[in-house]
Amino acid sequence: MKIVVIGGTGLIGSKVVSKLVGQGHQAIAAAPNTGVNTLTGEGLAEALSGAEVVVDLANSPQFDESAIDFFRTAGRNVAEAEKAAGVRHHIALSVVGTEKMQEAPYFRAKAAQEELIRDSSIPHTILHATQFMEFLRGIGQSAIVGDEVRLSHAYIQPMAAEDVADAVVAVALAEPANRIVEIGGPEKFHLDEIVAKVLAFDGDTRRVVVDPDARYFGLRLADDSLIPGSDARLGSTRFDWWLANVPPPPKK
Repeated sequence: MKIVVIGGTGLIGSKVVSKLVGQGHQAIAAAPNTGVNTLTGEGLAEALSGAEVVVDLANSPQFDESAIDFFRTAGRNVAEAEKAAGVRHHIALSVVGTEKMQEAPYFRAKAAQEELIRDSSIPHTILHATQFMEFLRGIGQSAIVGDEVRLSHAYIQPMAAEDVADAVVAVALAEPANRIVEIGGPEKFHLDEIVAKVLAFDGDTRRVVVDPDARYFGLRLADDSLIPGSDARLGSTRFDWWLANVPPPPKK
């Protein structure tokens, strides 16, 4: 099949494209640096011509109110191009707990994206993923206050990017579910404890402090805000293996 991967040059997208090509499909990485801009519509029609499946992995560059405009504008442009091209399956990657975290602008934006997808006539699957293990270091950095890292004690069930990509590929090659499908990691941790393990592995001596008022994307977490349901499809990569074997990204 011809499968267009919007955001196909990013962390998950590049893995998805590689895996699809390895299985014999024509996978197209659609991103601004490949001449496709979902906000302006530039290159969309050409990229989607002849495509059967579109995988949308693009994310807003901002996490404030502007994210709502990003997802609405990009979503409408993609849907119009899909209808014109006769696309038969639209897949979008979203976030576990989106419906529980509507106080935060970013999650309201994701909800708006999902609403556009459901309202379109195109068969779809919305993947709700837990946080990626690759983002744990960033969560720690964002929580630094002085010499401390202040984090919620809520649960997190992180998933390795490789497993996320495998799940996306499996959905792209399946029939549309026309619903939300949850995916997550195989293990559950407290957020403060797993970030402390990453910092210790990296030799960062800052103390991790449990703070019930610590914010995550601007909101206070409930214990289960970031945890998928019992029917979630789980990846196989365990945290300890990931930490020891997947190198951190190079520092900019």
